[in-house]
Amino acid sequence: MIQQEAPRRDLYALIEAYFRTRFATGNPLITEAVNRMLAAGGKRIRPRFTLLAAEAAGAPAGDHLPLAAFMELIHVATLIHDDVVDHATTRRGVNATAVDFGNRISVLAGDYLFAWIFKNVTADHPHPIPHILSAALADITDGEVLQLKALGNLDLGVEEYVEIAGKKTASLFAASAACGAIAGGAPANVVAAVRSFGYAYGIAFQMQDDYLDMTSDEATVGKPVGNDLREKKMTIPVVLALAGADRDFRGDLERYYTGDDESPERVAGIVAAIGSHGGLTATRTAVAEYVGLAKAALAPLGNLPARAEFVAIADALLA
Repeated sequence: MIQQEAPRRDLYALIEAYFRTRFATGNPLITEAVNRMLAAGGKRIRPRFTLLAAEAAGAPAGDHLPLAAFMELIHVATLIHDDVVDHATTRRGVNATAVDFGNRISVLAGDYLFAWIFKNVTADHPHPIPHILSAALADITDGEVLQLKALGNLDLGVEEYVEIAGKKTASLFAASAACGAIAGGAPANVVAAVRSFGYAYGIAFQMQDDYLDMTSDEATVGKPVGNDLREKKMTIPVVLALAGADRDFRGDLERYYTGDDESPERVAGIVAAIGSHGGLTATRTAVAEYVGLAKAALAPLGNLPARAEFVAIADALLA
């Protein structure tokens, strides 16, 4: 039975304290590289999902901090690898790991971190938690490959975009919530609810990330604005702008995606054209739709305080 819970502590502060005082791998160099990434910031949404889901089952958040930390560390390992693949120089406003440690150490650090996480997960958590996390990692890798295959594909549709976003981004949000609920002893319907919430939230999160890449500033997003366009990624504003585009706009996008002019002026012109063809407005509508789906999935949580916190995190995407 799901229990009403006591007033909740600051979950973000709990996670930060855990990383400051208890996190260390068996390799000092890798621990240093990971700690630099952690110190650069982050909202710790994935581990917060784990702790909230555990609390929804009536379990104390503090009992599940190591599991929650693994969710953030999986994310960090994927970022370390992504920055090598994308030749990125900044992440969260600081040097990418590859800049400070080189590509070879960065790749090995990500590999080691994955192995270290799963060594601990399999030692401390019974089925199905290890399976859920290994499946999520397979999805993340599959999604990244699908995204690379879709570079410059102006025929990519919304369904294909959602498949990519679902695998590379939403799968870990869903797994984070599901594992927390299972570890806390939640019934199957609550596990399914928070997992569905995490998946829909993850789609909205990726869409919002795509939107911010075109509309925000480097200080806010922690990496160069317009980076997705420079990498010729098919993000949701591009996909939605193309849905009702005329030949001139499509032709201009084709020239951009096949050309090598990535000057700030050219990128700004593409962003303006995407906006004028409705891509930015339609993206905000799509984000709101997936936020709505995420919140609706939480019905089995009833009036638990955890539900209100999940909702608040989702609504923050619309701010």
